[in-house]
Amino acid sequence: MTGSPGGGSRPLVVVLGASGFIGSPLTRALAARPVRLRLVARRETPVPNGAVAETEVRTADLAAPGAIAEAVEGADAVFHLVAATEAGWRVTEDDTAAERLNVGLVRDLAAALGAGRRPGARRPVVVFPSTTTRLGGGPGGAVDPGDVKSPYVRQKLLAENVLAHAAAEGVLRGVSLCLPTVFGHGPATTAADRGVVAAMTRRALAGEPLTVWGDGSVRRDLVYIDDVVEALLAAHDHADRLSGTFWEIGTGTGVTLLSLFTGVAEAVAAQTGRPAVPVVTVPPPAHADPADSEDVVVDPEPFRAVTGWRAKVELEEALRRTAAALAPTAGHWGGAGQG
Repeated sequence: MTGSPGGGSRPLVVVLGASGFIGSPLTRALAARPVRLRLVARRETPVPNGAVAETEVRTADLAAPGAIAEAVEGADAVFHLVAATEAGWRVTEDDTAAERLNVGLVRDLAAALGAGRRPGARRPVVVFPSTTTRLGGGPGGAVDPGDVKSPYVRQKLLAENVLAHAAAEGVLRGVSLCLPTVFGHGPATTAADRGVVAAMTRRALAGEPLTVWGDGSVRRDLVYIDDVVEALLAAHDHADRLSGTFWEIGTGTGVTLLSLFTGVAEAVAAQTGRPAVPVVTVPPPAHADPADSEDVVVDPEPFRAVTGWRAKVELEEALRRTAAALAPTAGHWGGAGQG
């Protein structure tokens, strides 16, 4: 346990998945607040230097029976960041382990907070990062999970519905943030981004061509990790007005994958001093997910109107930061004989 003494009167904030890609920078931001902070993950989570928060670190397999209830006992707020992303969001229909993580843990969370609610106590806040990709339904509208083609997206929607139901029942204040492509890799990040931007950045650092499926005209809304952390904090701070539904988070601007990969190549070239690697188009592979061919451009204005949040880091700057952060670990440039 670290932090200032006398933290018992402070609100207890629990981060589930604290050592992950989003959990790592969120933990640093929360550690600067005067709260009691409980960090829960499968592996040890470092306590940020200079933490103001009174911080407790726990390691746990949250899929184990009773683990969620123990982790969130006494919580005033929970950031639920656990998801089955080991396969890069390629969840199959028969992947029961993914369903357990993506939906079952949210059910466990709602049940635990309902069972542990103290009489007269304020309802705890739950902030849940979800996805913007809603195949089978229009952006911003109600979607029947049964109509959704992507198993991963369907599971995220089911989890959103669990939180919305619990909020309607008065169990909690649940805020689902629907995120587009999130990327970025800061110098103090404890978990690597396995997303497309990081993958292409590493490939460019290795001097390899970047391949884009189809003609590269699919558009994506990309948001930098620092902006996502600020959105999560804003969701917590405005939970009374946001509870019970989902809110889209992003820049509101679509970028074609061809121009995105070109930007990655240019950012790496600026970092290494070498010519930009080529960007080539290839046919989509057989394992492509239906979501891969869908344009995703969100409308963040409703969330901004409530919270004042907006994405601040421009794409070019975000790509530059990502290239600079990944270059020292790439091991493919800067020496004689390296490609």
